[in-house]
Amino acid sequence: MLLAIDIGNTNIHMGLWQGDEWQPSWRARTVAEKMPDEYGVLVRNFLSSADLGYAAVTGVVISSVVPPLTATFKELVERYIQKTPLIITHQTRLGVGIAIDQPQQAGADRLVNAAAVVGLHGGGPAVVVDFGTSTNFDVVSSENQYIGGAIAPGINLAHDALVSRAAKLHKVDIQPPPDPIGRNTIHAMQSGIFYGYVGLVDGILSRIVASLGSDATKVIATGGLAPLFNQYVERIDTIAPTLTLDGLRYIYELNKDA
Repeated sequence: MLLAIDIGNTNIHMGLWQGDEWQPSWRARTVAEKMPDEYGVLVRNFLSSADLGYAAVTGVVISSVVPPLTATFKELVERYIQKTPLIITHQTRLGVGIAIDQPQQAGADRLVNAAAVVGLHGGGPAVVVDFGTSTNFDVVSSENQYIGGAIAPGINLAHDALVSRAAKLHKVDIQPPPDPIGRNTIHAMQSGIFYGYVGLVDGILSRIVASLGSDATKVIATGGLAPLFNQYVERIDTIAPTLTLDGLRYIYELNKDA
């Protein structure tokens, strides 16, 4: 069984590939200061919840944008699972070309999403909108090359920034209000935050698609908040909740023999 680990700035998403599906998958908070043994206990408990142990894992692949935890999880895997994990970098065989100015600066999650587009979603031209701590727009050209994209603050970051700088504003649920015209403070905040963010996503997507010059460009959304925006962002074609895990699995298969 393949254990895929996607380490993000806010959450760590782990999935165990059994048969033809991620069953089970788990999320944990990202805490850069945790030790390998602490995360080792967490992984053991996750596996135990599925009546499995470390021995059930035959391979491990890791994508990380938190450098301290890259080393933490590498040590964890080597110590407890006794495997050498495949850690994604720009030098990994990805199945997608990289055509950006400084490939070493590309986030591993962005490369993995691009690989998933090519390997599992028919290739480019395509844009992945990944709703996470930041909202990433990852672009794959018609030549199946990752050519960059855009990075915007995530909606939760925008919400937290507003609340932290305005004394009379407090946290609200991230959701569309009953009407765009907020008739109380909560609905006014929800309108500004939610519909403002819809406008941001629509605006960036329209410019990227225009730059690609192809009406055939696919737009794939992933990340925890993707379903919330599906009916409001005009250009989303597909919701792929496990896109990054699927990309990790695809890359692992490409590199398994090596």
